Amino acid sequence: MTVQDLRDVLRSHGEGPAPANPVRNEQVRARIRTIRRRRRAVAAGAALSAVAVLSLAFLPGRAQPGPDAVAVAPSPGRTSTQGAGPAQRPDPLPEAFTAADGAEYRRLGAAAVAAGGSRKATVTVPVTGGPLDVAAVCSGGVRSSMGVRIRIGGKPVSAAPWDLLPCGKGRLLAPLTVPAGAGERIRVSFELVDRLRGCVAAKGSCVPPENGKVAFSLAVYEWAPPERPIEPPAPRALPELRGYRLADSRTGTWPRDRSLAFDVLGDGKPVAIDQICTGDVAPRLWFTIKVNDRLASRGTCAVWTSGPIPLALADLEVPKGRKVTISVKLSMSPEAPNRPVRWSVGLWRRR
Repeated sequence: MTVQDLRDVLRSHGEGPAPANPVRNEQVRARIRTIRRRRRAVAAGAALSAVAVLSLAFLPGRAQPGPDAVAVAPSPGRTSTQGAGPAQRPDPLPEAFTAADGAEYRRLGAAAVAAGGSRKATVTVPVTGGPLDVAAVCSGGVRSSMGVRIRIGGKPVSAAPWDLLPCGKGRLLAPLTVPAGAGERIRVSFELVDRLRGCVAAKGSCVPPENGKVAFSLAVYEWAPPERPIEPPAPRALPELRGYRLADSRTGTWPRDRSLAFDVLGDGKPVAIDQICTGDVAPRLWFTIKVNDRLASRGTCAVWTSGPIPLALADLEVPKGRKVTISVKLSMSPEAPNRPVRWSVGLWRRR
């Protein structure tokens, strides 16, 4: 296969709609063979063709095409034009995709809600027995306070935070827990609601939320776990924070590492614990924090890729001179087989 062969195949596809699946090598070779046969046929009658083309090209009153003109064959839903048009935006929620950890996703149904249109939508999907996720992509609302409430048959899908998806950057995937005895199909409803009152934080100040242009693309996916676990990259190094110093830290990989503990001697100042993670299902990992077996806090794991570290430190009081054990238990429900999460937990002391 030569470079010219590949160029010929690409040129033959250049103006058509993108195929549903990537072109396989055998399909490419078949087209190359077809193009070569056409070349031989064209070469056999080249002289006669040249005369005919010249005769037609210079008929009186016939417009000549410009050097950049391109003929586009009409197709359903597309207007034939001259010149290359703008590229179409990719579907933010495609029919199928593969996550970074190897999980295969297949779309079962799609819906949309928007502040300037319908704020409610419903989609009915089959219950196949495989795990389900809701995918959400929000546009026009980086500083909004809007979110999507999810229900199955009018009831919450699971415990917080997955019953209310926020408007953020990128694609958010949330587990969809099918209730027992749901039958062969379930009705999933979405409603656009205001999650907060007042203002939202932006560049160190509190500004009114921008909710007028918020729009959500939503879909329900079934996914299949990867055959083998692909370990995600390690979280970024935990930093020093204003008013705090990093005193200790622990790292591990879920589900292999499910717990950790810090032995802390009180110095009269509060301590704080928080965590960051990496992995496609990292936001589903819960951390339950106890001080000497007494519940102190419980929360999910943030993914830190850029900007300020997304921590929400809560002070834990440790009396001066007293030694306590701060234990952390990790959990995920429902669990995600062969989809590991790397985590890092920090212990900060007040300066």
